[in-house]
Amino acid sequence: MEENQESVQPEPKIEQDVTEELPPKEKFRLLKRTAIWFLAFVLAASAMIYQRMTGPTYPMKVLVTGDIVAKLIRTHESTSDAMVELPVDRDKAQPPSATLFFKRFRTDDEFTAVPMQGVEKEDRYQLEAPLPKQPAAGKLEYYIQANLEGKERRFPENPDKNVVIRFKDPVPSAILIPHVSLMIFSILLGMRTGLAALFAPYNMRLLAWITLCGMTVGGMILGPFVQKYAFGEYWTGFPMGGDWTDNKMLFMFLAWVFACSVIGLNPKKKTTILHRIVVFTAAIVMTVCYLIPHSMGGSELDYSQVDKGIDPSEAIKTGRQ
Repeated sequence: MEENQESVQPEPKIEQDVTEELPPKEKFRLLKRTAIWFLAFVLAASAMIYQRMTGPTYPMKVLVTGDIVAKLIRTHESTSDAMVELPVDRDKAQPPSATLFFKRFRTDDEFTAVPMQGVEKEDRYQLEAPLPKQPAAGKLEYYIQANLEGKERRFPENPDKNVVIRFKDPVPSAILIPHVSLMIFSILLGMRTGLAALFAPYNMRLLAWITLCGMTVGGMILGPFVQKYAFGEYWTGFPMGGDWTDNKMLFMFLAWVFACSVIGLNPKKKTTILHRIVVFTAAIVMTVCYLIPHSMGGSELDYSQVDKGIDPSEAIKTGRQ
């Protein structure tokens, strides 16, 4: 008896189209989320750039000649002299020359004149001279009188305006980098949360709490350590002083604390119009605070107290413009 052997045919493979497009509804949601994140990034970056460029420690840019622009330094660490640099065209027929004039800020001191020396750099020729280092929060005001191509020039050009530079003690990178990183993270998340309150509140609660956590660690914990290392005090805002940077941080923090206290932690809690309003308001408060220039009203050494023999660390004031 012969056994009939049936040939086993392999089952045909059913290929799945992995490139199949998402349903229109899901595709729209994905595009919407991407657009919101992109807008949040643009808003956060714009606010941070504006704050930095309008602050009193951002280098003052002055046009020297042609396409040459000088960046006059306005912040430096107290561990060394601050080098003032003036890039110029090297004219052998009429060699450029300049003199740096400086004095202690808010004093009746006479200006000290320091001839600037010509230095050949890799990509340019410049005149430079040092400003003497100052204690933390010490400020100097200075200007440059130059002779370029046979013409007398002053930098800044306005005779009633001088450049002000503030010195600070060095801040360890282990403190400064996490502080800056968390503040960048917080402003980005804050903008994203505000946009969520307007357009897509499905994850607004989670984003709001993450924003608050970032500000708590980056601003309210690490921020005072940065202030302590740089100027000797943990907190110089309200009610201890008039430092605008600390006060801005306090306003932003309280705005997000209030918003998070209203929306709560329960993820199953229904998101109401009130929740969206308080979160959006917190984002607006954050935006307004970032539009205020950084370091305004910050720590400043009172030289009149130093001249009386008071230790510089005990002669620092805040809130002065």
